[in-house]
Amino acid sequence: MAEKKIKIRQIGSPIRRPKDQRATLVGLGLNKMHREVELLDTPEVRGMIRKLPHLVKVIEG
Repeated sequence: MAEKKIKIRQIGSPIRRPKDQRATLVGLGLNKMHREVELLDTPEVRGMIRKLPHLVKVIEG
């Protein structure tokens, strides 16, 4: 069975955001505007996305 992937794009700037939000962005592999990463669709990744709905956008999945 193929593992499902999810594509995420950063749409917000981490400037003037709390350190935990910046650390979550780095944990997702993002740090600059409009970057995209493709990660495995796991509960951990979904939780990180839910923590940053104003900074990231799910493109696929």
